[in-house]
Amino acid sequence: MAIVSSPSSAQTAAQFGWEQLKLQQAQRAADQAQQTAQSLQAQAQEAQKTADRAQENARSISVQADQAQTNAGLAEQGLAAIKAVGQIQTQLTNVVDRVVQQNTQPVISSQSQQKSPPVVNTQGQTTGRVINTTA
Repeated sequence: MAIVSSPSSAQTAAQFGWEQLKLQQAQRAADQAQQTAQSLQAQAQEAQKTADRAQENARSISVQADQAQTNAGLAEQGLAAIKAVGQIQTQLTNVVDRVVQQNTQPVISSQSQQKSPPVVNTQGQTTGRVINTTA
């Protein structure tokens, strides 16, 4: 006897095949979505690592900027000190010049005119001073 397939069994087989095809497509779409998700996750991790490196670099640059600012302040203080020393040196030189100038001018005082050499007796002893009484 020949097996005759009925239209309902052919329809059922077609539906089964159609369902299988849909299931395979859904499986492929799920697999592709999973691969896309994994790829995006890897990209996100790499982006996070890049952001972390950039953040650390920013911190390092900030520390360097603070150090440079500190060094600039110290340099300004040193420059001010050098200028102050230069001004003090100039003032000291001016004072020394004035003192030298005053000491090179002859000073005649009334006391130096009145002082006379001591009187020495015949035995070499100092006995007093000669006083000028002419005035």
